[in-house]
Formats: sequence, structure tokens, C-alpha cells
Amino acid sequence: MPISRGSLPAGEYGAGTVLIWDRGTYENITETENGPPSMSEALAKGHALVWLSGEKIHGGYALQRIDDDADHWLLIKMDDAAADARRNPVSTEPRSVMSGCALDEIAASEGE
Repeated sequence: MPISRGSLPAGEYGAGTVLIWDRGTYENITETENGPPSMSEALAKGHALVWLSGEKIHGGYALQRIDDDADHWLLIKMDDAAADARRNPVSTEPRSVMSGCALDEIAASEGE
């Protein structure tokens, strides 16, 4: 059974209330002069381009490592047909795609 909500214990990486905000598929659209690398190769080099087909977000995104630490990345929306600066799905669609609950509702049910 998939996890749809809950919390990560204090002291753990990413500790706090968790919800599944979006779900969908991705396609690696990274290209190099030697052809398309695998996703793991692109991530190892610190840069990958992906096409996201989610319930809330869609289109091209760049994953860019911002320093030598593998844990620091930026997710940058590419300028494509799905780009719309007026749209802010984090604010307008805050509920979990799995449970339909908002973050504060999950926290309250977890006793946080």
C-alpha cells in the first residue's frame, strides 16, 4: 500500500509532516553531443532535463545541482507551452493527490 501521508521523525532528513502533493510520470529529455544519457548518468553529472506529466504540474523542467554537494539541487521550469507565470499550483492546489488532505490536517491527525 503506498504511503499517502504521515510524518518523518525529528532528527531524520526531511523531518516533519509529509503529503504526496503530485503524482505522474517523467521522461528524461536530456541530450548531449554523444546522444541522450541515462537518467543516472545525467544526475551524476549534475544536470538533467525532464518532461513531467503530473496531475498538477506539466512540461519541461531542469534539475541542476547547485554545488558539489549532491543534496543541493534546483528544479527550474523551462519556457515551454506548459509555462504560465500566472499559475501557482502550490497555493491554489495545496491538497494531497492521494488523500485529499491539506498539510495542516495531516499534522493535526498525526498529533504534531
